Amino acid sequence: MSLTREEIVSAYVGILGSERVITDEQALKDNSADRYYKVENIFGIYDLPLPAALLKVGSPQQVSEVLTFANDNGINVVPKSGGSATEGGLETVIENSIVVDGSGMNEILNIDVENMMATVQSGVCLEDLENELRKLGYTTGHSPQSKPLAQYGGLVATRSIGQFSTLYGGIEDMLVGVETVFPNGQISRIKNVPRRAAGPDIRHLVIGNEGALNYITEVTVKIFRYYPENNKFYGYLLNDMKTGLEILREVITAGYRPSVARLYDKEDGLFHFSTFSGGRCVLIFVAEGPKLIADATGAAIEEIVASYDSVDRVEDALIENWFDNLNWDVSKIEEEKVEIRDTLVNGFTTEISGNWSVIHDIYTNALARIRSEISAEFSLLGGHSSHSYLNGTNMYFVYYYKIDVDPRLERSTYHDPIQNIIVEETLKLGGSMCHHHGVGKHRTHFLAEEYGSSLYMLETLKTAFDPKGIMNAGTIFPLAK
Repeated sequence: MSLTREEIVSAYVGILGSERVITDEQALKDNSADRYYKVENIFGIYDLPLPAALLKVGSPQQVSEVLTFANDNGINVVPKSGGSATEGGLETVIENSIVVDGSGMNEILNIDVENMMATVQSGVCLEDLENELRKLGYTTGHSPQSKPLAQYGGLVATRSIGQFSTLYGGIEDMLVGVETVFPNGQISRIKNVPRRAAGPDIRHLVIGNEGALNYITEVTVKIFRYYPENNKFYGYLLNDMKTGLEILREVITAGYRPSVARLYDKEDGLFHFSTFSGGRCVLIFVAEGPKLIADATGAAIEEIVASYDSVDRVEDALIENWFDNLNWDVSKIEEEKVEIRDTLVNGFTTEISGNWSVIHDIYTNALARIRSEISAEFSLLGGHSSHSYLNGTNMYFVYYYKIDVDPRLERSTYHDPIQNIIVEETLKLGGSMCHHHGVGKHRTHFLAEEYGSSLYMLETLKTAFDPKGIMNAGTIFPLAK
């Protein structure tokens, strides 16, 4: 028999103490969703089941006890750290769930400059570690826009990526070792070594699991030497996305690794660079690292771009200034909430990836369908590429539209149909439905098509590690209808 809400709270007070079990109604509302700009919440609407409690865990042992009790009693667990995710992974869709908040595990445990790695508890904020490393002349190399808010447990769990990924890689390239807790209370640690061939790479049972398999408590990541004095910034204006994608491909496949390689279409370019884009596409590169490498990378970029007609360079300072003001912070989030309430204009994004041979077709096909099939008052409909690889790149679709319906209907009227079109066009051409925001609860209906015959492997992991299905129900793995 299921425990009542009161019995769940009482049991966890006995396990953790009353100070770590939060039942305040507003706190429960705030922790029933992850989208900081979710329209319903901005307008004070909370239709999802509120969690029974918000649990503030302080150690791996406490996480183990919390999960063990939940596993024994069929309680749905929603793991949380920074809360900056966007695809509904933190939504409490099951009655009497518990939200397990690890933000209190926030100690930087070790910075090891000899072995070039840092070990942190999962609640350490990325920006806090970055600031400590920069004092010593090092960097994480990881810089998502959520850098001031994101914490390491969530960064690993959502397979995050940063703005300098073309050089440093995504979180999967940075992770050395990790400690995580499984639903049965088992605490498992993957040791910190540069590489090993002792079977499958089990780090990937943790990276990207979105709290649907385990709860991350400790993370060790690579660190890199920091050479800001060598940074070189490049900005170009061009007439079409196809040319920009060709330039990106040529730079990357030639073997050069700028830390930033971004291409904005005309609409998105006007949004970000209204002072100088002139309604043209904007191409950006940043070269960094040791001086000889930064100079060589910069020279190669200049040479490659010069071989294309109708490409005009802008002042380097314009690009540098834009990057200095790109990241979120708490004040920006609050300002956006107020702006949405005042203007009734909501902005959202959908990011996908595809090989070089198909990415332009995905981009054009998706936008054409949106314009023809979605009746909305768009103030922005465009996109940009911001993470490139040897075999392809991502596309980050951006759309802002007027909310002319009940806030409860905003997602089903606009965002879901738009996102579905983008994903459908991506999957048709063999791309991936999500590049770095994850599956959450809002893209699960595409999981079978995304995985194909390999879905067997993913579903077997869920059955093996979470046989009772208590971990973040509805995230990655769709809820049974």
